[in-house]
Amino acid sequence: MKHPSLVRRLAAGAYDGLLLLALLFAAAFAFIALFGSAVEPPRRYAFQAYLLAVMAVYFTWFWTHGGQTLAMKTWRLRLVSASGRPVTVKQALQRFLLAFAGLAFFGAGWWWALFDREGCFLHDRIVGTRLVLI
Repeated sequence: MKHPSLVRRLAAGAYDGLLLLALLFAAAFAFIALFGSAVEPPRRYAFQAYLLAVMAVYFTWFWTHGGQTLAMKTWRLRLVSASGRPVTVKQALQRFLLAFAGLAFFGAGWWWALFDREGCFLHDRIVGTRLVLI
């Protein structure tokens, strides 16, 4: 399996970010239409958890149904397990949570790819997944 370049993976991530932004706008509209303002606690915390869940469902569903988000299809990337098999729901959820945490912690999990021998992100190393070029 051929490993994609870091630039290709980051470009796919940026593209996914744009798609996700549109999805989150629609999800936020639905939440606010149903529950009203999400400015004050505790509704704000519920809103944040809801948006995190929307992101988790987006990535988990695509990664477990073909191994590709829409952006990954465009950039010819696929997520597979370390053995080359399809990703399980457990792996997809773990990968999402660790990638999110790594990004929130100053991108530490993403910076890892600069030093990894195969260019893998830290969350891929921990979960046992990898991105491959197709």
